Amino acid sequence: MLIPKNKFKRTLLVLLLLLVAFFSYVQIVNLNSVHMTYRQKILKAVYPAFMWLSNLSHSGNRTASTEKKQAPVSFYSLSGVLNNGTTLDLSSLKGKKILLVNTASDCGYTRQYESLEKLFIQYKDKLVLIGFPANDFKGQEKGDDAEIATFCSLNYGVSFLLMKKSIVIKDPAQNEIFAWLSNASKNGWNNRAPSWNFCKYLVDENGNLTHFFASATDPMSKEITDAIDQ
Repeated sequence: MLIPKNKFKRTLLVLLLLLVAFFSYVQIVNLNSVHMTYRQKILKAVYPAFMWLSNLSHSGNRTASTEKKQAPVSFYSLSGVLNNGTTLDLSSLKGKKILLVNTASDCGYTRQYESLEKLFIQYKDKLVLIGFPANDFKGQEKGDDAEIATFCSLNYGVSFLLMKKSIVIKDPAQNEIFAWLSNASKNGWNNRAPSWNFCKYLVDENGNLTHFFASATDPMSKEITDAIDQ
């Protein structure tokens, strides 16, 4: 059946107006964005809807936690290299909770940098937050260390620690810290490596891994703030 000409024109006009409204919204959301690709701007703009859909599809798999267990391998025996080339000995972080997050600049969850920074500022006296940029999922972190640091600072005001870009999934070249986080024989209970960007691991004041949070859990969610407050 043919669509009446007037109805077709009205439909086309509505679609055009919706497109104009969407791209205007993208521009407004990204007024202060610097050196972002248009894909990154769109992902930043649609983040609320993306999170809503993610939580629908990941219900029941958002967080995992266990009772505190002594780690067979000491978390504080590990070290890593910061984005600026300085070595970070994790033993220097004793007495604080630590949230470790694998990050990427070109992901649907990238706007979580914003929430991570808010979380870091809110709990600065008791929490160390460390980002681990990685290109392990669909090539969503192609930049080098300098580009990553600039992107995070200019667009999300990131002031928490960033490590050098590395591999966080299970691999012979896996980052030493993530090898500990995702191996129960080392951390005491958890074998889950990141399944996507922005998975989160919480270590307590004594160096014990206490929680794993999937990508779809926003850093400022009650699940995470409650875990930090424990």
